[in-house]
Amino acid sequence: MEIKEIQNLIKFVAKSGAHEVKLETDDFKITIKTNSDAPIAETSTTLQTVPGVVVQASQPTALATEVEAPEKLESQPDKNETDNLITIKSPMIGTFYRKPSPEKDVFIEVGDTVKEGDVLCVVEAMKLFNEIESEVSGKIVKILVDDSSPVEFDQPLFLVEPA
Repeated sequence: MEIKEIQNLIKFVAKSGAHEVKLETDDFKITIKTNSDAPIAETSTTLQTVPGVVVQASQPTALATEVEAPEKLESQPDKNETDNLITIKSPMIGTFYRKPSPEKDVFIEVGDTVKEGDVLCVVEAMKLFNEIESEVSGKIVKILVDDSSPVEFDQPLFLVEPA
């Protein structure tokens, strides 16, 4: 199973509301668990690539809605200002990088126009660098994550004004 298939499985489980999904083959075993009763859910993936060697990664995901103080609410942009923007989210847990390598230029800047399929960033997960492509054509309005920062599954990365 390739990383894209695992990512799609995690997305499907998160959206379906299932509490636990297990997938087992001769080469590996994946268990994805969520606990929708509690305010925090944990997604756990177990990969067994060599008999007797198990790699397990867990990442807590906040499900609770945050309540903000009144002074924070005033500084937020109007809902109407962000209604037409599309949020591009991280398809996986990992480390967000704006550049393909340290000596190269960033993929995009705020104000750049992108087309569907353009590479926006990379997310490194388990020593694999996964290119994150734009889902829409438009203009980059905001980059929501700092370079070299850890990101969670489904965390917003970019705001795009569709063309």
